[in-house]
Amino acid sequence: MKTILIPTDFSENAMHAIDYALQLYKCEQTVFYFVHAYADEVYGFLKNSADTSISERTTNIEIRVKELLNELISIKEEKVHNPKHTYKAIASFESLVDAVNDTVNLFNIDLIIMGTKGKTANKSITFGSHTVQVFKYVKCPVLAIPETYTYQHPKKILFPTDYNLPYKRRELKLLDTLCQEFKSEVHCLHISDFEDLSMRQIDNKKFLEDALPNAYLSFEQTAVQNRVTAIMNTIDEKAIDLLVMTNSRHSFLEDMLYRSTIDEIGLKIHLPFLVLQNLSR
Repeated sequence: MKTILIPTDFSENAMHAIDYALQLYKCEQTVFYFVHAYADEVYGFLKNSADTSISERTTNIEIRVKELLNELISIKEEKVHNPKHTYKAIASFESLVDAVNDTVNLFNIDLIIMGTKGKTANKSITFGSHTVQVFKYVKCPVLAIPETYTYQHPKKILFPTDYNLPYKRRELKLLDTLCQEFKSEVHCLHISDFEDLSMRQIDNKKFLEDALPNAYLSFEQTAVQNRVTAIMNTIDEKAIDLLVMTNSRHSFLEDMLYRSTIDEIGLKIHLPFLVLQNLSR
């Protein structure tokens, strides 16, 4: 039984992410938690209005959000008719990150699936601020789905790695399950000028092989260049369906998330992006 959390602001991007999730886990017994965090709506309204009390405003928004979530579930149950799927609605008077974190911990969530941008995001950016915050602060794998992406089975997966940091078995099991379902190739891309690996790198590479028994694994190396260029070129050359990266202390992804925006360094991803969290949970 898989537990999937899907944050939604009821935007087109969020609806698209839900449709992708239902397709991805079409054949698997899955509980989907649709979460809407509405604290920002309450406080945003109160800044511009002196007439409504916070409790009244909170109650009004909570009622509306629950109605929207229940309507969403009714629509999906009516259109999809999948007996393997169960839907739960959560209206949370918290920030998005807090609501997602609490739901992850309460229901032992396996994966978060969300759109790359919310309804207020600039259309020219790759990832909206909410998506990046979830990447950074929630200790659970996150799969971000671009609004323009048409669903395809993730048969070709790119996994850039330097083998320097140990992986978490639970995170890799999630990836291995997808590989088993879709008979996927996983292209491990090592960006380095050095062919010889350290003992630690050899151990981590071996762990990766052992933890992905259902993947068609290939190990490739490219000389050091702009890492983003290497990733984007490989995506194009191999017609990749899913990009996987690991967020951990001192990793390339952490550097992107904390020191600059993803867009500033040119990582413009137009395919599903799975962020594994190599952080204590």
